[in-house]
Amino acid sequence: MKEKKCPACEKGRLVPVEDIISQIEGYVFVEKGERCTNCGEEFINENEGQKMINLAKKLGVWGEPLKLYRKLSKSARGTVLRIPSDIEKNLGIKGGEEVAIFKVGRRIIIEVV
Repeated sequence: MKEKKCPACEKGRLVPVEDIISQIEGYVFVEKGERCTNCGEEFINENEGQKMINLAKKLGVWGEPLKLYRKLSKSARGTVLRIPSDIEKNLGIKGGEEVAIFKVGRRIIIEVV
């Protein structure tokens, strides 16, 4: 098999690896691909990339905005976070649903239960 030269640095050669890490919304994906022996640049082939995309879509973390920025409001009984209408529509929220709220470090995770 002919050695492939790295398209990024043009100095190293690409070697097959099975430990390329991708992260999306806190999910970690381990993929197969090639890594340059000189600069360390990683390349995932189209099939591996498509597998990761399909899995991320099933998990609901692909193809939608990953972060939205909103201001918190004060209420007499605490702090209020308004859920934008585009997220309501996407999740099918009508109001009155129960949610679970998790604190992870400085992050707040809200899950419709």
